[in-house]
Amino acid sequence: MDQGKSNRKAMAVWLALVVLLFIGAMLTGQEGVHGESVQTAMRDAVLHDTNKVSLFGLMNVNPAFISAIIMTAVLLIAAALIRIFVIPGFTEVPGRFQLILETAVGYFTDLAKKHCPEKSNLLGGYIFAAGAYIFTSTLFELLGVQVISTEGASISLPAPISDINAAIAMGCMSYLFIMLGGVLGNGVKGVGYTLKEYSLPISMSFRLFGALLSGLLVTELVYHTIYLSVVLPVVVAVMFTLLHAVIQAYVLTLLVSIYFGEVSEPHKKKKSKAVKDTEAAAEGRAA
Repeated sequence: MDQGKSNRKAMAVWLALVVLLFIGAMLTGQEGVHGESVQTAMRDAVLHDTNKVSLFGLMNVNPAFISAIIMTAVLLIAAALIRIFVIPGFTEVPGRFQLILETAVGYFTDLAKKHCPEKSNLLGGYIFAAGAYIFTSTLFELLGVQVISTEGASISLPAPISDINAAIAMGCMSYLFIMLGGVLGNGVKGVGYTLKEYSLPISMSFRLFGALLSGLLVTELVYHTIYLSVVLPVVVAVMFTLLHAVIQAYVLTLLVSIYFGEVSEPHKKKKSKAVKDTEAAAEGRAA
């Protein structure tokens, strides 16, 4: 009973604070919440030509590059720790973490076996790594890690793939992996089969970049509209981030699986007309 009362009091205090913040926002006018205009913020979100970050004093880089370094290090360390300390302790009756890990691995394994049974181990390993990177690195922006830019302003590190360079790198790497499948399945001819899909790296790259950037730009617009800058940005940011993390990881891994399976499948040599006529004549004599 006392617990219920304290919960209701805490909720009432929280709602009162929200109302006070909203009233304060309404009374302060229509100016943006940042010192820079919304046009400058949105331009910098695409080009990263204003708010750069110093990399150990060696060079100035895009904030997304710092995010990529952090996420790569975190994933590599986490993978090593899980492999060394967690996986050897797996039991027949899985715990919560074991169940989550086995479900994720099982999903990508089944996806690989469905589209390329002969090379499912290779394909499954890649799409699991790519999907995990896209999903976790997209969620990274929710942490709101703050750094100081070269201009002296405090900025939040964005998702790595919100940078066009990172999205292109992911798309091209996936395309090269698909080409590897073509070579393994059909030798040098597999390169030709893969090159037929010349637009694939472009579509994969800009799909990733466009989806993540759209969420970032919508959030920037909400933040720069003072009447909407209370409570709503939290909902918008979380909603867009979660949707993009799941959808983009699913789309890229599915595309890679489909195209990898197509180009790695052994292509039968086309028989010449003379050979076909000979075989038909031989079947006719046998009949």
